[in-house]
Amino acid sequence: MIHFALNHMTVARLSFRDLVALSAKLGCVGIEVRNDLPQPLFDGMDPAEGGAFVRDAGLRLLAVAEVKRFNDWSSDKEAEALALMKIAQVSGAEAVSLIPRNDNLGMGNGERQANLRVALKALKPMLEDHGLVGMVEPLGFEICALRYKAEAVEGIEAVGGKGRFKLVHDTFHHTLAHGGPLFPEHTGIVHVSGVVDQEVGIADMRDPHRVLVTKG
Repeated sequence: MIHFALNHMTVARLSFRDLVALSAKLGCVGIEVRNDLPQPLFDGMDPAEGGAFVRDAGLRLLAVAEVKRFNDWSSDKEAEALALMKIAQVSGAEAVSLIPRNDNLGMGNGERQANLRVALKALKPMLEDHGLVGMVEPLGFEICALRYKAEAVEGIEAVGGKGRFKLVHDTFHHTLAHGGPLFPEHTGIVHVSGVVDQEVGIADMRDPHRVLVTKG
């Protein structure tokens, strides 16, 4: 049986409470909340209160997004990750989302793999301490330093992180990266979206082109 959830980005204009209500109405198993929307996480509610609100609706809080540029590791990035993990732990979330840098830097072969391992090695004990999974989302853009799932899996396995880190299979980004292995045993969640613009080429697709999947 396939279980469905709602990422807040799919209904970004809804409040947190309305997101929860819609997810329950649609028969979803849970939600993902985000810190990159105009409104604050949980609409400003205390994270513990927000998490309880989700569970009272019969839903799971699947993930709190996101640690941006996680593979550009530094002391500041560590503090950013720790702060998000504390919120996730208090709220009862199951995971935090880890988004790679997407600025055409750190792209050298060998360099990007090494930077990834440094970040994953540092994040692993932090996730363990907070009882969380790290959802790693390769971005298919040509300027992303973690474009391919295979490199993500290699890095995860290199630091002994299988199970503590999971992949996000994003249909949009997987297409932009020209497909490749799926790694179902490493996959924690699937993000589904579509592009209906017939004029744009794959290399030119960007987030504004993404829409909900339609018929035909």
